[in-house]
Amino acid sequence: MSQRPVVTRIAPSPTGMMHIGTARTALFNWLYARHTGGKFLIRVEDTDRERSTEEAVKVIFDGMAWLGLEADEPPVFQAQRADRHREVVAELLARGAAYRCYMTVEELAAERELARAEGRVVRSPWRDQAADLGDNRPFVVRFRSPQEGDTVVRDLVKGEVRFQNRQLDDLILLRSDGSPNYNLAVVVDDHDMGVTHVIRGDDHLNNAARQSLIWQAMGWELPAFAHLPLIHGPDGAKLSKRHGAQAVSEFDDMGYLPEAMRNYLARLGWGHGDDEIFSDAQAIQWFDVADVVSAPARLDWAKLNHINNHYIRQADAGRLAKLTADIHAGRGWALRPGDDEVLQRTIPLVRDGAKTMLELADATVFALKPRPLELPEKALAQLTEETRQRLARLRERLAAAASWDVPGLEAELRDFAEAEGVGLGKFGPALRAVLSGGSPAPDLAGAMVSLGHEEAIGRIDDALSQVR
Repeated sequence: MSQRPVVTRIAPSPTGMMHIGTARTALFNWLYARHTGGKFLIRVEDTDRERSTEEAVKVIFDGMAWLGLEADEPPVFQAQRADRHREVVAELLARGAAYRCYMTVEELAAERELARAEGRVVRSPWRDQAADLGDNRPFVVRFRSPQEGDTVVRDLVKGEVRFQNRQLDDLILLRSDGSPNYNLAVVVDDHDMGVTHVIRGDDHLNNAARQSLIWQAMGWELPAFAHLPLIHGPDGAKLSKRHGAQAVSEFDDMGYLPEAMRNYLARLGWGHGDDEIFSDAQAIQWFDVADVVSAPARLDWAKLNHINNHYIRQADAGRLAKLTADIHAGRGWALRPGDDEVLQRTIPLVRDGAKTMLELADATVFALKPRPLELPEKALAQLTEETRQRLARLRERLAAAASWDVPGLEAELRDFAEAEGVGLGKFGPALRAVLSGGSPAPDLAGAMVSLGHEEAIGRIDDALSQVR
């Protein structure tokens, strides 16, 4: 490799979802570009016009935006570059590195059958013919692959990988309708975009040999290749629907934060010692694609939840309040004026136990319930006459409380229990039910802080007035 500035790219096909493996590949490309002070680019490989809808393309950009992986230049759309691809095919023909193949469908089928029986790759009879039948007869353009020796791919992850040239067929560069083949388009686009490092999934490793030959035939400097191991499920099998989420959007819907996903995905196949949690700045400083391991990575939900919980605990409460409000709205919960302030008060008190944003939303439901709360039978049963009278006395004490914060309210509850000559267990469960309506809630002082003075006193009043 020359000392050209590093240029990496992610080149997804718009197929309806952005797979978590594609997200990890995008992250590694982004990290390496940032680590080296280079550029990170996006190319949309949209040559399959039937599947490449605007909606499918939007999925890619939405996924990249959610992950926070911003490209350094406007995206390239492969389908718009077909004329340039055909121009390179014409040059390969002129160099003798490609040829027109006029095999009919029937002839190709017969050759495939014979090649299979003889244990070899398909070879066109037009490979060594000088005849050009013109454009009046359908043809494809094939690459004239070498038939002797090896093609060596020096991979930054896999090491040196050798391919016997006799096992490489003369791949089609241009189809009979004039559309360029994937392997040709990738090479041309990578060259024209100045890509220096092709970092992608190892399901593309076999393509690297064919693409290397095209690079060499054009006299272009080869990029460095790095083929990343696939992501497997917890059982070691290839990731599939039975393992749960696969698409980036699904992880968003399940309540994972993008910074947690970046941190976790970086650990799938790469790491920095025993560090589990690290910032983007640290990942950029430490990351080198040469340190990626060649073994498949395993999706570990427990580790992902642990990392996500860390970032939930570190995140700004205002941001979490907005995300939580969006979750409630998506569930059909009608938020009222002032609920944002309620969420911002509540979230710091309940987020420590939340592994996902969905769990955080669940933990805030109690604070958003409109009055009067409908108490479950179990809560009503706790409100005996004795407990009712005790809560009435506590209500007066709380109404006059000098401070409405967790330490102050904890002190009020302790002092009240001592004055009553009872333990907190004599009235605490009933008070919790009155404040939460039976939903999960933090401790008593935290629940009252979340609700605020007026709402907490109001809920006690409502409960005392509806006791049978």
